[in-house]
Amino acid sequence: MKGLIQYLYQIKLDKAILWCYLIWYSTIVYFYFDPALKIWINAIGISAVIGTGLLLSVSSGAAEKNHWQTFRLYLMPFCVSSFSSLIKDRGFFVFLSPKTSETIASTLCCALFLSTIWVIKTVKNRAA
Repeated sequence: MKGLIQYLYQIKLDKAILWCYLIWYSTIVYFYFDPALKIWINAIGISAVIGTGLLLSVSSGAAEKNHWQTFRLYLMPFCVSSFSSLIKDRGFFVFLSPKTSETIASTLCCALFLSTIWVIKTVKNRAA
């Protein structure tokens, strides 16, 4: 728990936004999960192809490997592909659910995450 609090204290805005992307994705998967193997196999295939291309585009021979960055470069195309398959023909506007309650749930989950970060940073800064 101490490690998680320290991570959230040190997190920068760009990484917090990426976490919000994952939170949004997760809430939509919760509402629209489809066990069809085709969706998930296609998402893995797209992730392998696009993730490898992204990895090649950001890598340099002398740079130290960043395993979290590599994971994200493969995870993002997986999420995009599966997200688009799950919401296809469901009335979404870009990434917003046609059901207001689902959009509110996703937004509240992200707001809770960002509020948690703000509280941790505020408490630790006051203690210092």
